[in-house]
Amino acid sequence: MQHPSLYYHDYLELDKVLDSQHPRSFAPGQQPAHDEMLFIIIHQAYELWFKQIQFELDFVQDVFGQTHINDNDEDLNLVRHRLHRIIRILELLNQQITLLDTMTPLDFLEFRNLLTPSSGFQSLQFRLIEARLGLRMEERHQRDYYKRTNEGGFSTAHYQTLHQTESGESLLHQVNRWLERMPFFKMEYWGSYGATEGSGHPFWNDYATLYRQSLTEKEAGKWEDFKAFFFPTGAHSTSLSPEALRSALFIMLFRDFPVFQTSYQVLDALIEIDHWMAGWRHKHLTMVRRMIGMRVGTGNTTGAGYLEGALTGHYVYRDLAALSTYLIERRKLPHLPIELIRHLSFNT
Repeated sequence: MQHPSLYYHDYLELDKVLDSQHPRSFAPGQQPAHDEMLFIIIHQAYELWFKQIQFELDFVQDVFGQTHINDNDEDLNLVRHRLHRIIRILELLNQQITLLDTMTPLDFLEFRNLLTPSSGFQSLQFRLIEARLGLRMEERHQRDYYKRTNEGGFSTAHYQTLHQTESGESLLHQVNRWLERMPFFKMEYWGSYGATEGSGHPFWNDYATLYRQSLTEKEAGKWEDFKAFFFPTGAHSTSLSPEALRSALFIMLFRDFPVFQTSYQVLDALIEIDHWMAGWRHKHLTMVRRMIGMRVGTGNTTGAGYLEGALTGHYVYRDLAALSTYLIERRKLPHLPIELIRHLSFNT
């Protein structure tokens, strides 16, 4: 079957894309505001990149949603690649905000009132990205804002979509399960390690001692944090389970072994995604303060005040980032038993 020749303009459906900018200030009876076109195009570009981030997350979550994940096969390497693509997109989005800085506060005021009550707060795709990464409603800054379906809030359909996504399994939960499955603390790999003091696993008995010895006098309080983080006596307060956090720390400590190299890069990419998301929020906050000062946002939020709270409160992988607190020098690490080294080095 012969297909008609494809034309660039038609393939990209540019009639739709290029005919989707309709500045309100250019409507009959309004005074045209030149910078409204820039404002629209920048935000449309954001939404296109948000769509691509979600597309990459589809693949990542499909892999982590599997019953069994082979850390040595192609899938995990592709996850690493997709996460790094998300990082590059977020880096681009951070740079894109500088384009808005070419618009002055007076330029913005020429059309700002025409935007009411719409707001960037209502970006469903950005909220879905946050939710899919692992941010839950109860963790959101001023979470009552997200429950509104009146003016300035979400449409009923969008709120239901967001609620459904938050009710599902996030990437954070999937990563937690993946880390809990790590088999390398099974005693079959530690037969030649030797006896240690304590009733727990021999590696953690030794590592806890080495960590405590590494602390300075001013850091002494970190010993209690270490125990609460990795070996809580009651309910844990971390977003990842103590088992998952111990596995993640082990991966970071011994990331030079071949079997852990991809796993470490996946964990590091999740931390970096969190940092770039925070960077985007910070740049957004700075831009809003420059444009409207401390005025109320067009969507009836507190404007810069809301953004500042979201900046500090919306980290998803803060527990992974906190693992650096509990590292010790590489040269002081316990020597692993030969049974385990064989597995970590791809030897049989």
